[in-house]
Amino acid sequence: MRHTLLGVAQRIAIIAVCLAFGPASTADAADAVSEERLKETMKRATTAMVEKVAHRGGYVWAYLPDMSRRWGELEARASMIWIQPPGTPSMGHLFLDAYHATGDEYYYQAAEQVAGALIAGQHPSGGWNYVVDFVGEESLKQWYATVGRNAWRLEEFQHYYGNATFDDGGTAEAAKFFLRLYVEKKDARYRPPLDRVIGFMLESQHPIGAWPQRFPKTDEFSHSGRPDYTGYLTFNDDVAAENIEFLTLCYQALGDERLREPINRAMNAYLVTQQPAPQAGWALQFTPDLKPAGARTYEPAALATHTTAGAIEQLIEFYRLTGDEKYLARVPEALDWLDSVRLPLTQRLGGATHPTFVEIGTGRVLYLHRTGSNVFNGHYYSDYDPRETVGHYSSTRHIDVDALRALYQKTRTLPRDELTRGSPLVHAEARGADKLPRYFSRVPRAFADTEDEAIETRARRVIAALNADGFWLSPLRMNSHPYTADGTAEKAAGNFSKAQVGDATDTSPFFTREKIPAISTATYIRNMNVLIAALRMEKR
Repeated sequence: MRHTLLGVAQRIAIIAVCLAFGPASTADAADAVSEERLKETMKRATTAMVEKVAHRGGYVWAYLPDMSRRWGELEARASMIWIQPPGTPSMGHLFLDAYHATGDEYYYQAAEQVAGALIAGQHPSGGWNYVVDFVGEESLKQWYATVGRNAWRLEEFQHYYGNATFDDGGTAEAAKFFLRLYVEKKDARYRPPLDRVIGFMLESQHPIGAWPQRFPKTDEFSHSGRPDYTGYLTFNDDVAAENIEFLTLCYQALGDERLREPINRAMNAYLVTQQPAPQAGWALQFTPDLKPAGARTYEPAALATHTTAGAIEQLIEFYRLTGDEKYLARVPEALDWLDSVRLPLTQRLGGATHPTFVEIGTGRVLYLHRTGSNVFNGHYYSDYDPRETVGHYSSTRHIDVDALRALYQKTRTLPRDELTRGSPLVHAEARGADKLPRYFSRVPRAFADTEDEAIETRARRVIAALNADGFWLSPLRMNSHPYTADGTAEKAAGNFSKAQVGDATDTSPFFTREKIPAISTATYIRNMNVLIAALRMEKR
């Protein structure tokens, strides 16, 4: 659950760390990293990214130091930038955060370069695709027909739709960036792209309140005989939650009254899509007539436990934003359903507590499998057999139902006035451009670390790790087979059922342990967040 409006989770990399350690003690102060050193390191690292890495102001996710290869979610061309976090908009948010922490106009100028890249890549409808190719649409189509088409597990890249997507938070991240950039100095250049993306969200919203995965709608790609799912009501990857957050931030900062009704309708979409007890959960997606629907061929039409946990968090947040009891009314039913589908103790491997997918009606666990070696000879399917499940998409999840239940109980006990304090939907004094959070930057969960050290200790380590060229090199997290040719109908030798990647023609990324040095936007953002946190502590 995100509490950007209340200034908590979206700034956790900075604020939570500061609060956790509180004011520095006398001993800590003696060992504190100087403000001058913090700023100097931040500036060197940022100059390297802006002047040596950026392409027309934009970024992908990872680069080899010699720039011979680069990746977003898939391998990218030198002419490309990536929109999905931690790509171009994420870098823009970091630059604005650094500007707020230092007052140095260099960071604002870097954010403006990001804005230029995003404006150039904004789809005419107002949203963004996953990726932008500055060579042009024909080049992008050719990339989709080669690299994208052969990415076996990344089915969303196997077809070029030519529209924009809400998937993986890319459009929402870019939208929030333009809201922040416009509010910062009221520069009129940034109001048109902001207005276009607001219009995109309003136009694409289903009458029931949720959003499709892609828009404008097309029915061009029927995969393995399944209908095109990209126009369905989408809760997967926080599509609805991210869009609600953006529109509420716009209402908070701009006071645009036309946004209240779409916000309320979107929150109500969670209510009307919750399934009846005893299976009172949610699916990844729903058809326009509100039936649970599948998506990619390894995402069956079933109830999803992680999506249900996210919906519970969102309903509690909606209650905090509105004080309306209806958002809590059926939360206990959803919690009870999650309790009822816990995995047996003998199946709780690696911290897993729940199955990912539960069959509607029977309540049986659905496990995910695949056969073949590439996109041309392989296929996915689900059944009741827990053996030999796919390695790149887990058939189980860790869900802390007890923590969700405790959050629900605590929320129920708080007075309404205390609960809704700071909500722009309830209190007029919570609205205004100056009410936006100052710090937004975050690293997506998949790229986050779990280090639990004092911020000063981490800051020293971050400073020491910056190399002579101004980069924080880190091991390449994901590698991929370069595209050389399409896969064939003949299966390659070997068992790929549990592997992250198929044969040598599969362009899907896979985790690598080769310790290949790389320049990573996620590493840059994470380390800059540490230095910003230390700088803010130093100024107290």
